[in-house]
Amino acid sequence: MSQAMPPAVSVIIPVLGEARQLDSLIDHLLQIADGGHVEMIVVDGSPDGESIKAVSRQGVTLLTAPAGRARQMNAGAAAAGGAYLLFLHADTLLPPGAFLRIEETLSGTDCVAGAFDLRYGSERPSMRFIARVACLRSRLTRIPYGDQAQFFRRDYFEQLCGFADIPLMEDVEIMRRIKDRGDRISILPEAVVTSARRHEKEGILYCTLRNWTIITLYMLGMSPEQLVRFYKNH
Repeated sequence: MSQAMPPAVSVIIPVLGEARQLDSLIDHLLQIADGGHVEMIVVDGSPDGESIKAVSRQGVTLLTAPAGRARQMNAGAAAAGGAYLLFLHADTLLPPGAFLRIEETLSGTDCVAGAFDLRYGSERPSMRFIARVACLRSRLTRIPYGDQAQFFRRDYFEQLCGFADIPLMEDVEIMRRIKDRGDRISILPEAVVTSARRHEKEGILYCTLRNWTIITLYMLGMSPEQLVRFYKNH
């Protein structure tokens, strides 16, 4: 009996309190896959699996792990079977052809990791400006954030021992490690669309200034354990 071919891309989605939108996100990923073999792994940080209990779609691996985005993503990566790992926030949608672009970028080249450009699901000029600044920043620094859907070659991710077990900034920390090693990070021009709900709930100006302050303090050497107190409900 022939064995099923392993997926090229494993999508790992860390969740906490995201029950209402998981089915629609899974439908979106199936549409983007366009019939291709893509593995989907949802990792719930709630001990009782509050979010994953709401998933009604078939063909999805559902896990629980200790709360914390880094821990949840590492747990998902450990269960993944794909050659490439894509870490996706539950409120973020991929561009058409995303999985093929990841394969093209990571296969047969010296690129080991990457991410997409960023857009927000809002027509407000302020949110469009913030997204443009984020795209410019990531291209200049080669340090994309987690909401840009970071992806990695699986073997390379394992060499890095995954995300650092820290309460905040795990997405920046891992990209800084890759840069320090002198390895190549690619920022794709296609944009993911992420929700503007946090900005709209907390206030666009406050949320933006808070985020910029946190990243600046982190780059100056303040620890994630100190910074987490500035981030509500993280």
